[in-house]
Amino acid sequence: MAAKLKKGDKVVVLAGKDKGKKGEIAQVMPKDNKAIVDGVNISIRHTKQSASTQGGRLPRSMPIDLSNLALVDGNGKATRAGFRVEDGKKVRFAKTTGEVI
Repeated sequence: MAAKLKKGDKVVVLAGKDKGKKGEIAQVMPKDNKAIVDGVNISIRHTKQSASTQGGRLPRSMPIDLSNLALVDGNGKATRAGFRVEDGKKVRFAKTTGEVI
C-alpha cells in the first residue's frame, strides 16, 4: 500500500498531550505504524557524561502513532490524503482542497 504520510510532510497532531501542534515528519517507521515529528511528543532523556559528550537532560522527540497525525493543506487545516493518476503518475492530493501534495 502506498504511504499517505512521508518524511518531510507537514502534519498536525489530532490526539494526545500535543493535540493541535504542527511539525514536520523527521522519520517514518512503517513496520511499527509510527512517525517521529520534530517538536512533538518530547521526552527528557537523562544521559551520563562521557569523554565525548556532555551529560544532562536532553529533550528527544519520541515516536507517535500515524493514526494521530493528519496532513496540513495549503490553508493550514488538517486533511486526508488521497491518490489519483495525473500524466501517468500516481500522486497524493489533499482531500479538502484537491491540490497535489
